[in-house]
This record gives sequence, structure tokens and C-alpha cells, in this order.
Amino acid sequence: MSNPAARELHRWDVTPREAQAIQERLRGQVRLRSDLDQVRRVAGVDVCFPQKQARAAVVVLSFPDLQPLEQVLAQVPLTFPYIPGLLTFREGPAVLAAFERLTLRPDLLMFDGQGLAHPRRLGLACHLGLWLDLPSIGCAKSRLIGKHDEPGPDKGDWAPLRDGGETIGAVLRSRTRTRPLYVSPGHRVDLETSIHYVLACCPRYRLPETTRRADKLCATGNPPQGPP
Repeated sequence: MSNPAARELHRWDVTPREAQAIQERLRGQVRLRSDLDQVRRVAGVDVCFPQKQARAAVVVLSFPDLQPLEQVLAQVPLTFPYIPGLLTFREGPAVLAAFERLTLRPDLLMFDGQGLAHPRRLGLACHLGLWLDLPSIGCAKSRLIGKHDEPGPDKGDWAPLRDGGETIGAVLRSRTRTRPLYVSPGHRVDLETSIHYVLACCPRYRLPETTRRADKLCATGNPPQGPP
């Protein structure tokens, strides 16, 4: 993917203590104000771990009609242990390798993981959104930190996710009477914008189409031949 704004922020071969220090250093660089231009392409990102490898899938969809435009896979050796709060160091190298294979530049990224809703305010969507300098949103299936009230039962109902008096995300009902999603801004978006685009990517199901398609591609490891 042609992305001259992307830059290497750090090494990936670090210890857990070094990884935490990197997160503390980078957190102040994240921008939580929306500066989106017109969104015509939205990308979903997912990572799985077959046979001690990290496999990342990136699927680019048109917006707002959510038709597939491009999909890529990358697989790299798994080098970082599973440590909650440090998952970017386990998943990041594979995700960046997948982005290198893209020919289309997304306008917005949607990660199956956390953004601001993270102990050091630098979840996967913040960290890689900053690395790629692309607007990004975290949309997780489960809570990592924070407390919240139960949102209303209807699609679009949401409750603030708070930690230490700070609103770090939203607990969003993406489909009526289903379990909510945990939405938090990543980089170059605010919370209201994050909620808007997650809902726009959930026309039929609980999970955004970005997540559904990236997850399926990652699980099979076989992108279709020819046009998506």
C-alpha cells in the first residue's frame, strides 16, 4: 500500500517491560479529534494464530454499500507471548505485513480489538492507527477495562465505558437485543464518529461487515482468486 505517512515507531523485538514503556511514550501522540475526509473505503483487520504463526487479514470494502474491493493475507512467525494489554506486540508485525500487500488505501480502519479502552490508552487501533497514520476505530467483542451501565435494548443504544472518571469508549448495541460491542476511538477519530461508522457497518448482523469478512478470511487462510 502506498502510504508515505507511515513510519516505524519502534522495534518489535522487545521485552514486555520495554513494550509497556513504548505504549507510555506513544500514547500522547494519538489524536482523538476526527479529521476524516469523505470515507469511500473502510478496512477490517483481524488476526489469528495457526501453528505458532500470526496470520493477519485485511479486507477493504466500499462505503457505504460495503462491497468487497480487496483482501490480503500475511503470515509471520509468532515471537511475542500472549499478555493482556500488550497484544499489539503479538499481532502488529503480521498486520503491517498485510498492509504492505494492499494496493488500495483505506480511508478508515476498523480493528477487531481495543482502541482507547486500554490500561495505557494505546490499544491495537490506537497503536497501528498511529503507525499507519490512518483514522482507526477499535470494535471489540468483549471488555478489557472500564465500567458501564447496560445500554438500552435497541440498535444504536449505547452507554459510556468509563475508567477512573474518564470516558474511554462506548458499550454499543449494534443489533436489537443482542450482546453489545465495545467501541473506542483509535487515532484521528472521536467517540461519536466511531459509533457512527460501527453502526453504518452493521446493516444486518451484530458484528460489522469489516470484522465478519476479515475474520472469515483469517480463519480460512485462502483468499478467493480473481475479483473479491
